[in-house]
Amino acid sequence: MEKKNLPIGIDDFKRIIEENYYFIDKSGLIEELLTDRAAVTLLPRPRRFGKTLNMSMLKYFFNIENSEENKKLFNGLSVEKSRFMEYQGKYPVIFLSFKDLKMDSWEDCFGQLKDIISELYKTHFKIKESLDPDSLNDFNEIVSKGGDRINLMNSIFKLSKYLTEHYGKKAIILVDEYDTPLTSAFSKGYYSEAISFFRNLLSGAFKSNSYLEFGVMTGIMRIAKESIFSDLNNPKVATILDKSYQHFGLKENEVEEALKYYELDYELDEVKKWYNGYRFGDTQVYNPWAIINFLSVGELKPYWINTSSNDLIKELLREKDTEIFEDLKKLFNGEKIEKFLIEEIVFTDLKKLSTIWSLFFFSGYLTYAGEKVSIATGKKRYELTIPNEEIRSFFEETFIDEYSNGKPEFYFEMIENQVKDVMI
Repeated sequence: MEKKNLPIGIDDFKRIIEENYYFIDKSGLIEELLTDRAAVTLLPRPRRFGKTLNMSMLKYFFNIENSEENKKLFNGLSVEKSRFMEYQGKYPVIFLSFKDLKMDSWEDCFGQLKDIISELYKTHFKIKESLDPDSLNDFNEIVSKGGDRINLMNSIFKLSKYLTEHYGKKAIILVDEYDTPLTSAFSKGYYSEAISFFRNLLSGAFKSNSYLEFGVMTGIMRIAKESIFSDLNNPKVATILDKSYQHFGLKENEVEEALKYYELDYELDEVKKWYNGYRFGDTQVYNPWAIINFLSVGELKPYWINTSSNDLIKELLREKDTEIFEDLKKLFNGEKIEKFLIEEIVFTDLKKLSTIWSLFFFSGYLTYAGEKVSIATGKKRYELTIPNEEIRSFFEETFIDEYSNGKPEFYFEMIENQVKDVMI
């Protein structure tokens, strides 16, 4: 029997369903969002763990445009059998993804933003017929990539207004990978310009917006309130430490089923060693990007770790802090290290050790095996560990480069000495 193709690099939900790619049902996300009904929900997850595909799924489910055609996409999925199908195709949807917004300067970033928002407006051309002359002028200015910084800053709020007035229904706003341009801006030196712009863009979209039904954002980190969320209405945040929203990554049974389908189930133990080990809430998950690439190639090797330059992680390792050095040695030897984790990242504090370990954790380079609560303070300390062989290979390679000036014998000598210490 001919096997289904694997959706490597494809994150458009409609294409995956219509072209019959292998798909693992994550439509429970729709049910959970509609049960919570939070005004704004932020779901930080590591890169390549299914964020963009899930957001694409939300777009096709809720979108009032082409609703009957989109309804067919959910045939056989769990949401189809639920009471929540009554919400299918009922709202205008604004969907923005910033996952590729990684520019070297603010000028380039702003120019790319104009392109992104222009394309967004073009997808809603049919509402032009109901716009008044002033609104139509603003609409056309955005489409033509004209206008100034203020005009672009207000573009999402204005589009939600236009859509609500056209359809008589409030808009759902989906912003995917909201923090990617901010991370890039920090590493490239134009953070102050970027944070000012994006704070106002997102505030206009999500704060006291009478045209908003609800909003969902994804990213890797939760950037601190002082930086970006102070102007929002207390978004519901579910990080990988929470037990809710377990619709990212692949669970054990999902991986076993996929391996069996592609006749690779004999590799289960090795696949678990290489790509499992992540803990989201109280659930063990596999790295989905690594899994679909392994299913395609059939070779156990790093896949996820090579999808990013890892510049920020490497920059932090270059600090050569003694405590980081000692903790990495423990991690290489399979030990756990106990750390406080900061759920709200402040970029200006990245050089602080507590922030560094938090960044490693929330970015998917470490996972946690347990937690301990201080009786005195009530604060939690987490037992951190390297999740699997793929991540271990990255840390070892990077460690050699950054701590030994390219001399591998330095690393092996360090490990050998560590083993001797344990034996003694």
